[in-house]
Amino acid sequence: MIELFNEYILPLIFIALKVVCITLPLLLCVAYLTYAERRVIGLMQLRRGPNVVGPFGLLQPIADAVKLMFKEVIVPTPASKVVFILAPMITFVLSLIGWAVIPFDTGLVLSDMNVGVLYVLAVSSLGVYGIIMAGWASNSKYAFLGAIRSSAQMISYEVSMGLVIVNVLLVTGTLNLTEIVEYQRNMPLWIHILLAPMAVVFFISVLAETNRLPFDLPEAESELVAGYNVEYSSMSFALFFLGEYANMILVSAMTVTFFMGGYLPPFGIGFLHFLPGFIWFILKVCFLLFVFLWIRATLPRYRYDQLMHLGWKVFLPLTLFWVVLTASLLVVTGNLP
Repeated sequence: MIELFNEYILPLIFIALKVVCITLPLLLCVAYLTYAERRVIGLMQLRRGPNVVGPFGLLQPIADAVKLMFKEVIVPTPASKVVFILAPMITFVLSLIGWAVIPFDTGLVLSDMNVGVLYVLAVSSLGVYGIIMAGWASNSKYAFLGAIRSSAQMISYEVSMGLVIVNVLLVTGTLNLTEIVEYQRNMPLWIHILLAPMAVVFFISVLAETNRLPFDLPEAESELVAGYNVEYSSMSFALFFLGEYANMILVSAMTVTFFMGGYLPPFGIGFLHFLPGFIWFILKVCFLLFVFLWIRATLPRYRYDQLMHLGWKVFLPLTLFWVVLTASLLVVTGNLP
């Protein structure tokens, strides 16, 4: 009995504790990212933002959560009820399970699998299903149009995201995210410069992937009245909302891992090692999240044809060319992993 406990039960308890230690702080970060967004955009637009509930408005996310929990869940009469309820759950769960392979520090990762990159790509690709299900199950023309636009947008930019990641894989020669970070510890400067344009393309692509401004076309109020989630209310709407913000944090963590050294000190500066690796990781993710908010406060919304033109006629040829360029330079210089 003791051997059974040590072999099967104890490892499951440790995994459950790790999951809790990742999920609870992530949910807290998602809640306060909404507060940070409202405050940052308020400051950029010379207005106050939330400042009433609690000191400096810090209890506003908790007040919003309580309000949504006590609202009535309204399911439209013509909706497909099971799919309608499942859609926000799928979106929210998928935004959490991607964190299983993200390395927060040396050895600090839930599952250090050798195909971590494929896992992250697979999870991010599945996100489109929750949106399609929500638009179709609502039985509303506006929700369905929003879902179609969102799915086309996400699929279009996943192509360029995948090709950008191919550049990283060519350089590092591994699908393990921890090994990708460790390779950047001593990566030559010319490879950093080579990957810099791809980092910009990747970040713009994840803006489109997460339906954030200037690419929030599925929620264009002038045409679609909030898009695929227009029929949702209460906690079902909150799950979509939480899923969107959790995805923002996840794609920021992916960008940091692939291009910004993950948990390593910035620019490889030795004396910055006095801070633990996970602190550098969090600071880098916070910087990218600030850029998300900065872009929302600054740029106007694209037209849908401009969005598709950028994805298929600019990013796709550019990333294809960059894959060939990267492979050629690695062969010529003898830096193939």
